[in-house]
Amino acid sequence: MSNIVSNSVSTALTIAGSDSGGGAGIQADLKSFSALGVYGASVITAVTAQNTQEVTAVHGIPDKIIAAQIEAVLLDIRVDALKIGMLATSSIIQTVAKKLESQSIPIVLDPVMIAKSGDVLLEEEAILALRSNLLPMASLLTPNLPEAAVLLNTKMATTFDEMENQGQALLDMGPQAVLMKGGHAKGSNCVDILVLGDAPAIRFTAPRIETTNTHGTGCTLSSSITAGLAKGLTIPEATSEAHSYLQGAIKAADVLSIGSGHGPVHHFYESWS
Repeated sequence: MSNIVSNSVSTALTIAGSDSGGGAGIQADLKSFSALGVYGASVITAVTAQNTQEVTAVHGIPDKIIAAQIEAVLLDIRVDALKIGMLATSSIIQTVAKKLESQSIPIVLDPVMIAKSGDVLLEEEAILALRSNLLPMASLLTPNLPEAAVLLNTKMATTFDEMENQGQALLDMGPQAVLMKGGHAKGSNCVDILVLGDAPAIRFTAPRIETTNTHGTGCTLSSSITAGLAKGLTIPEATSEAHSYLQGAIKAADVLSIGSGHGPVHHFYESWS
């Protein structure tokens, strides 16, 4: 029986993997929610052993425990928006999809496949399940360029026109909107393109910041968009707010000096002295 009561603050749920280094995954999501004034709940789908240099092990959480976590949160806490990150197997993807199919919560789907270190985080056989089970449920899909290419089984986009065309092709797979993240592209500016089904595409442009401390940028962007949706913003509004927040977190990343590889962005740059 549901015991949900009205929340006094906006709330968001992240369904994703744990990053032992603290820079990405569940940890980045909860930090982003908190930094943007949203209460965060979590469902852990996998435990990764990783640091700023590499992923050394990945252990998937049993399906029944993932299902139990989702049930426990949704039975008690009103969730205003939901972010889905790392789902390592087709079985986990199907479990999550089944538990969410009756919900009417805005869903941001970040198709996590490859870590910043280059390690593969999503099993090959899970890609089909992701396409068929979760893409049609997403309010917003947020792939980087390599992930978009994998989902479409094509080459990575290298121009803005190709990015927009791939975003449209992904839109045809079911999500309500697609944010093509341009961090892997070349050039002095980083351009993300928001492809919408009912309006012209929107470009978000920012100067490319010279730093190696970019671990967790994808997780941070998708979760900060989720925070905006939880607060009642539209997808374009939430994306604009999240884009600005992430740029600030990247600019301040070197202050942290965490680890000797790809360090994390600074999620609390606006509040830490």
